[in-house]
Amino acid sequence: MAGSKEIRTKIKSVQNTRKITKAMEMVSASKMRKAQARMRAARPYGEKIRNVAAHISHANPEYRHPFLIARDSVKKIGIILITTDKGLCGGLNTNVQRLALNELKEWEAQGESFDVCCIGNKGLGFMQRLGANVVSQATQIGDRPQVDKLVGAIKVMLDGYIADRFDRVVVYYTKFINTMKQEAVSEQLLPLSGEKLGVPEGAWDYIYEPEAKVVLDQVLRRYIEAIIFQAVSENMASEQSARMVAMKAASDNANNVIDELTLIYNKSRQAAITKELSEIVGGAAAV
Repeated sequence: MAGSKEIRTKIKSVQNTRKITKAMEMVSASKMRKAQARMRAARPYGEKIRNVAAHISHANPEYRHPFLIARDSVKKIGIILITTDKGLCGGLNTNVQRLALNELKEWEAQGESFDVCCIGNKGLGFMQRLGANVVSQATQIGDRPQVDKLVGAIKVMLDGYIADRFDRVVVYYTKFINTMKQEAVSEQLLPLSGEKLGVPEGAWDYIYEPEAKVVLDQVLRRYIEAIIFQAVSENMASEQSARMVAMKAASDNANNVIDELTLIYNKSRQAAITKELSEIVGGAAAV
């Protein structure tokens, strides 16, 4: 059994760790509420522009935008992987990385190659260790997502699709379900299909001004950016929720460890006292 001094030192160390995890839990709880508010505020715009894009995909203009045209064969895929910049959030990043890795293996087995756009440090490090070709990245985006920090990385993928470097673009992120549950999902961004966007009620037709090419290019790019922004918002809300739960679990485990160590310390101290009393009684009896 370890000495009393070593046990006291270990108890003090666990208590210090518990202070850190408790503070991180409270910070994450505060950030989680703000992240959820931003996520919910972004949803109406995302739903509206998705509705507009659905009508456009079902319309019959004289100009068909490249984003709406499905390729006959898929040889190369563009991947947008959204993860966190920081860790200590349970299995959040591991789950979305595992989902992406499983699909990458399937594509490689079919002879398809891929390039990667990473949003978040954890995904970037994962893809670099995997040896993937990272063509663009956006890291250190903070606790509040901003479109101007994401546009550059997204534009590389969109331009690559228009230039036929990619035949399909897929995004991976963690969808916020509730505080206790977050789900890793994959979503095809390009080409835009009516089935993916949803079938609109009724049929709209458009009169384009100045011309269909300019209008559709702007609208569909805004749609893609809105979807990515929404995905980043969902991922951030999931991150703070997962971190709060992970830090609460760590604090609870620290309490359990402290209780166990305290019990061991008391037993050790009681054994030492009993031994001393036995020696005193034995010495007195000998005299």
